[in-house]
Amino acid sequence: MCPPGCLEMVRRRLNRRDFFKGSGIALAAGGASLALPASRPRAAEPRSFSSVVDLTHTLVEDFPTYFGDQQLSIETLTTFDPDGLNMKRWTLHEHTGTHLDAPLHFSADGASADEIPVEDLVVPLAVVDIAARAADDPDAQLTPDDIAGWEAEHGPLPEACCVALHSGWDRHVATPMFRNADEDGGMHFPGFHPETTDMLASERSVVGIAVDTLSLDYGASADFAVHNEWLPSGRWGLECVASLSSLPAAGATIIVGGPKIKGATGGPSRIFALVA
Repeated sequence: MCPPGCLEMVRRRLNRRDFFKGSGIALAAGGASLALPASRPRAAEPRSFSSVVDLTHTLVEDFPTYFGDQQLSIETLTTFDPDGLNMKRWTLHEHTGTHLDAPLHFSADGASADEIPVEDLVVPLAVVDIAARAADDPDAQLTPDDIAGWEAEHGPLPEACCVALHSGWDRHVATPMFRNADEDGGMHFPGFHPETTDMLASERSVVGIAVDTLSLDYGASADFAVHNEWLPSGRWGLECVASLSSLPAAGATIIVGGPKIKGATGGPSRIFALVA
């Protein structure tokens, strides 16, 4: 919140800005007339990619959650009329929406979100597609055979990469099918098989994994085997990723804009992919 007098100061500044903007007045300096630019020009920068894909779901208060409870609430603190600025307070669970799982999430002393090296958050992306299988079997898991099939077509997994499971589950995000809970409360959606993450950790150079579902483990998991093995190894995971169907299987780069909050076990993140 603003300290005492803050809102009044904002109003004065807004009134002054609107005066200059509406009047078209030029500022004089040493006899020269300096016109106020409509917008600041942006310098052209070299690009080594053709497009950017947003892999982030828009987070809303009723976004589906693993345990089924609401994990985000939003409170309005000020509004532009009459306060001169808009400001809200968020109350949220770290593991809500498209979010990062840091090593600390499932370990006693693993790296928190703010301690993950930034070079491990901008890495090559391998997208492994099991959507056809998942359409027939919601309990489908990404297996070592799926990795072998990907490598047979695209070559070895890139060094220090992220492997993303594309199950097509993001299309269900606004429906009960995203959790797909049965009458006993058990959930059914795809995830990584523990044998796969064991292989990626011990036999490949992989720093992160991503899923388009609510959990790195498949929904019917009773022991969080993937979480318990993968995260304590010092690697990260992403859950509720969107739009993997828009990406090539190989060649993209993922950018993980994770929270830099001291001690965070994870948190809602803005995720991008740069496509060559």
